Amino acid sequence: MQVVLLLGAVDLLCVSNNTNHRTVEIDTQRLLLRRGQSFHLAVDFKARGFQKGEDQLSVILETGPEPTVANGTRIEMASGVNSGNWSFSLQSVPGQLNLTIHSSANAVIGYYKMYLLLSSKEGRPIQRIVAGHFYLLFNPWCKEDAVYLGDQDLLQEYVMNENGMLYQGSVADIYSLPWTFGQFEKDVVDICFKILDNSPSALKSLSHDVAKRNDPVYICRTVSAMVNSNDDNGVLSGRWDGNYSGGTPPTKWTGSHSILRMWSSSGTQAVRYGQCWVFAAVTCTVLRCLGIPTRCITNFCSAHDTDGNLQVDRYYSEETLQPLPSEKKDSIWNYHCWVESWMARRDLSSGYDGWQVLDPTPQEKSGGVYCCGPCPVRAIREGDVDVKYDAPFIFAEVNADVVSWLVNRNGSKSEVQVEQNKVGKRISTKSVYDDRREDITNEYKYPEGSVNERKVYTKAGMKLSSISSNKEVKITIKYAQPVLGSDFDVYVSVCNLGFTDRDINLYISAHTVTYNGVILREFIKKTKNFELKAFAVQKEVLRLQYNDYGEHLSEHNVMRLIAAATSNNRSEVTLKKSDIALTLPQLAVKVIGNPILNRELLAQIKFSNPLPITLTKGLFTLEGTGLTDLQEVQSPSEVLPGQEVMVTVPFTPTKAGIRKLMVDFDSNKLHDVKGSAIIIVRPA
Repeated sequence: MQVVLLLGAVDLLCVSNNTNHRTVEIDTQRLLLRRGQSFHLAVDFKARGFQKGEDQLSVILETGPEPTVANGTRIEMASGVNSGNWSFSLQSVPGQLNLTIHSSANAVIGYYKMYLLLSSKEGRPIQRIVAGHFYLLFNPWCKEDAVYLGDQDLLQEYVMNENGMLYQGSVADIYSLPWTFGQFEKDVVDICFKILDNSPSALKSLSHDVAKRNDPVYICRTVSAMVNSNDDNGVLSGRWDGNYSGGTPPTKWTGSHSILRMWSSSGTQAVRYGQCWVFAAVTCTVLRCLGIPTRCITNFCSAHDTDGNLQVDRYYSEETLQPLPSEKKDSIWNYHCWVESWMARRDLSSGYDGWQVLDPTPQEKSGGVYCCGPCPVRAIREGDVDVKYDAPFIFAEVNADVVSWLVNRNGSKSEVQVEQNKVGKRISTKSVYDDRREDITNEYKYPEGSVNERKVYTKAGMKLSSISSNKEVKITIKYAQPVLGSDFDVYVSVCNLGFTDRDINLYISAHTVTYNGVILREFIKKTKNFELKAFAVQKEVLRLQYNDYGEHLSEHNVMRLIAAATSNNRSEVTLKKSDIALTLPQLAVKVIGNPILNRELLAQIKFSNPLPITLTKGLFTLEGTGLTDLQEVQSPSEVLPGQEVMVTVPFTPTKAGIRKLMVDFDSNKLHDVKGSAIIIVRPA
């Protein structure tokens, strides 16, 4: 009687496979693979060895609720036979069968179940076993994958780096904000697929949605919509009015993984609250985790054009020259953050591969949903606003003209100024090689004022304004970069470039504003009338004191100076605006001890109160991927003006390598003071 071959235990070889697939940082107990790349299994035998010609082995893979071969969610492979660009080979050794499986570079990403089917040479099924399961991710190291990126330094930064820098402030004073992406934290990969599974498309028909998950364009568009909660069970709820009761102020966050865990553990309830950089950073975490190279971008003086005319309109009272509420919701944000993801655009004509803009901040709807992109950066630079997705909106963010209007008592308006180089300034991302800021403005637009820049603008559909910008009265605003809590001077100069003397009426006002351009309060103003000789300059000084502005600042610590000058009996008006981002102090963070895996260290944190008032309710928070979960430490009950306080916090590293410890300080009157320390953790 012939002895029947029986399959035994299957070893998924998680450590070696995950190491080869660059996912070992996520887990060593589960199989995590990248598509378009081989992986290996070891199968034990019972009864007798494998005999070629007598024994037939098939591998079956399934993903999604209703897997079918037709939509690529069910894969059926026989040894040595290619099946939809999937294949496997086997090698028999005593007591064991070694399988090498090669996945398709266009496979659906997601959670797969794997079965082995043993049959006789006549095709009669003998045994079917569950071999295990795995996650399949995009593979930017694979040339056939749509997200392939050929530079190893870029891959290390845009896929593998769990720490990054975001950029905030104003065009005149850019500062960096360290951020922990944490895409390789153990549970983040599960949360990323949970986000996809909770999209409206997936909830309507999960099987149809899963079948589209081979396409990075589809994945990116889904993630862009799901990171905000405006239409769906999205991750973050946005808020910009300064009232963050019942949630966490956006400026408090220091990393993405705590936000993702909070969303998942709450049963997909939106985490409160996010603003643009938080939306962008969480999107970056999700897409890097899924294997799509992604980086965070900050655009300074970013336009929000609501009606698609590539123009931002601003209105001022003809009587007072003070800003008026806009009839539209056009605005200019001090800065705005989005992400770029790298991929081939096989859905477009040639020439649009590479970096694609994605903007998850809910501003305008796209296809009826609050999402934006992916849109090729090249399409923005060349003014190809007919290229999907959302090119006109993104083009306006970096290229819109700013038009100022005077509004009369009867409601009539007159156009007084057009600024063609106001928006899309110092577009920034973190350098690939260190924590320095890299300016990538030239990737989005030709040099301001150049022939090519104006040609592109005209091509995009906007005729040039007939209003001349060559005014004879010019205004400049200068100041030394101020620190929050200080009193400082602003210098306003009015210059007469004409050949005749002029009677000038000068209006200067200071307002507290949010980073997205909403005026909160005017806290000081000054007016002066004087004669300005031909080719002369008149300088005025405005003293801004903490006692005047401190109570009225938003959490972004931004104020706006507006200077307006009229001449020739108010027939000519010159306007100048400058946003001032006050500098926050930095926490001094020092790590005490020898950074060795699983050995306790101490974080020593020092803080000095820069404000002329006493702080209460002080709280330090620490976190860092591979270092520590969120910890909170109270500061002394009162911190006097100029007083230095120090706290010491123990933590134990759980991952080796280069790590970053993030620290935040909050109090009743001073919020979101940041600090960080880079730690190189050695194996035990």
